[in-house]
Amino acid sequence: MANETALRRESVTRRRTRSVHSNGVALNGTRVIAVGNLDYTSLLVVTLLLLIGIVMVFSSSYYNAAYNPDQGAYYFLKRQGVFAAVGFIAMLFVSNVNYRFLLRFTPLIYVTALAMQAILPIMGSASHGATRWLELPFIGRFQPSEVSKLAIIFAIAYILHRRPNILKTWKGFMICCGVVMVMAGLVLLGNLSTALVVCVIGVGMIFVASPHILRFVVAGVSGVAALVSYIAIFARDFRGERFNAWLDPFVDPQGYGFQAIQSLFAVASGGPFGLGLGESRQKSFIPEPHNDFIFAIICEELGAVGAGLVLLLFGILIWRGIKIAIEATDMFSSLLATGIIIMIATQVVINIAVVTNSIPNTGIPLPFISYGGTGLLITMSLMGVLLNISRYSKQQ
Repeated sequence: MANETALRRESVTRRRTRSVHSNGVALNGTRVIAVGNLDYTSLLVVTLLLLIGIVMVFSSSYYNAAYNPDQGAYYFLKRQGVFAAVGFIAMLFVSNVNYRFLLRFTPLIYVTALAMQAILPIMGSASHGATRWLELPFIGRFQPSEVSKLAIIFAIAYILHRRPNILKTWKGFMICCGVVMVMAGLVLLGNLSTALVVCVIGVGMIFVASPHILRFVVAGVSGVAALVSYIAIFARDFRGERFNAWLDPFVDPQGYGFQAIQSLFAVASGGPFGLGLGESRQKSFIPEPHNDFIFAIICEELGAVGAGLVLLLFGILIWRGIKIAIEATDMFSSLLATGIIIMIATQVVINIAVVTNSIPNTGIPLPFISYGGTGLLITMSLMGVLLNISRYSKQQ
């Protein structure tokens, strides 16, 4: 009886387990398993974050939108709902389509992203003093910088997949860093904060794959020196004013320090359980509270408990992403998963640091939660790639 049960289990296992490689089930002592089911924990967490985002976008925007004759109280709710629905469909679609076919198109994706960033200063549309959007037929208005994040993730994964030994030499290391710096440099023309995110994504992926740590010490010192020089040179423009306002927001309480002050008021007034959903007072003072400072409204309305829940969900998502990257079947898949998680984690850290005035004010949204079209669609599509990778794992 016991033997029959064991044989039955082995038969089921064989039916559910197949190799994703054409040459058999083993590769260098590693057994590749086609799990068949995606990581439902990540899917659940993303769904919860998306729903929280829809609710909080409405809660933080309806007051100001209701008094705008061109919008109405439900304007941002309806748009965010559409973005979220399209993004969710895109995520499910990508999670069921083999993402590896993009491998052959990666150079084209990278060059296209570079081209869009290059024409942005010429053909882009300005808003709030920055030129960050392009208008294209049949596509509409979008931010090329969001596409650049996707492009750099695929580009670094592609290079290291095609040339796995490239990071063993200084020349190879500089080539990979150059690919990142070219993209970041073009993004910098219109968006400093996103350029930093692109750098963190690319360098982070290279760091994970590199066998040499000393090179990153040299690169890190050089990067910090360049950033300090940049701040010193442009200390008199609006970025310098933002830096000074970060050091002491009350030096310019009605100018560059205004957002930081109102954000801190919102975070402090929430207490442990918040004022209640829709009861925020600071949303009438914070400019566009449904965008970059939406976490401040979460703290005010849902309190430390609600904010902690959001952070816990992000923590679970990052943990699952790291697990997926570790168990990925090959270098390309592992680095894609790594880049996606670095992108999400970096944006979460920067956004919350800005809201709490831990770093100078930047324009980085909170993934899945802040209002936006391009960023949400790109992030959801990349989550589809991550879920696709999670369908496969490896066992020793």
